[in-house]
Amino acid sequence: MFTDVPAASTAPADLADGDVLVEARGLTKHYGPIKAVDGIDLTVRRGEILGFLGPNGAGKTTAMRMLTGFLRPDAGSVRIAGHDLTARPLAARRAVGYLPENAPAYGEMTVHGFLRFVADARGLDDVDRAIAASVARAGLDEVLQQPIETLSKGFKRRVGLAQALIHDPAVLVLDEPTDGLDPNQKVLVHQLIVELARESAVILSTHILDEVERICTRAMIIDRGRIEVDATPAALVARAPRHNELRVELAEPRPTLAARLRTFDWCAAVESADGGRRLTLAPADGANHLAALLAALDGEPVVDVRVHEGRLDDLFRQLTGGHAS
Repeated sequence: MFTDVPAASTAPADLADGDVLVEARGLTKHYGPIKAVDGIDLTVRRGEILGFLGPNGAGKTTAMRMLTGFLRPDAGSVRIAGHDLTARPLAARRAVGYLPENAPAYGEMTVHGFLRFVADARGLDDVDRAIAASVARAGLDEVLQQPIETLSKGFKRRVGLAQALIHDPAVLVLDEPTDGLDPNQKVLVHQLIVELARESAVILSTHILDEVERICTRAMIIDRGRIEVDATPAALVARAPRHNELRVELAEPRPTLAARLRTFDWCAAVESADGGRRLTLAPADGANHLAALLAALDGEPVVDVRVHEGRLDDLFRQLTGGHAS
């Protein structure tokens, strides 16, 4: 099982809660004529969990590789926990834990052997403590002595997560951290990420939009190498198409009701279906006008009235043009 283990940050001592741990300015990367990342600016503070969203080919993985120092940008700068990634690359990289989308590992090694290798490579002082802590966090006790190549996809993903955590980093960059995990494992990883974010800044890429709504404090949608929007998940949902739409079901048609409802200032449009038994009202200002609608429906044969909340996937499709790269 996953367990919570207190984490110590590798950020400089003068960085306090809420201070900036990741700062990127003007990040740009070309692959031949293709501009994969186009001048991205990014700031993430301690305690934040930033969900990095975008269609395949949008530039998410390229941006994450530049933030972690695995890929040199063509232009722009990155600071990690106060360290400039170009001027002080080792100090900056020591503050980062990175889980790539397809995290490489030595399949013939046991889980314990691989984590010891990572801990030794990072020059950790207390290797045994570091291994024990990362194993407990990632829930790897039962497979500790198994060769990695014999593990399920879910366990391999958890090994990748364990190596990213092993040095108690100030910044965690996680590319599809729950890929291959079953629903129970996903919930436990979500809990772990939230726990770790108390002392760290977390950036995670995911295609699971409800994952962003569940655990992220911010969400950023990137498309064609550019940031389209950066806001809280709640603010994004409020911008989604059909947010706060009102849906009414009647026991029998009321031919004049739709026309009457259209006269209200807050009502932008009314759609009628099923012979007038079902009505859908779009708010003019995006606000929730349920109380006003209920007052207007007094005396009508109402079966059901519902408020439709916005969906993050609807906004995602709207901002990215519904395309897949």
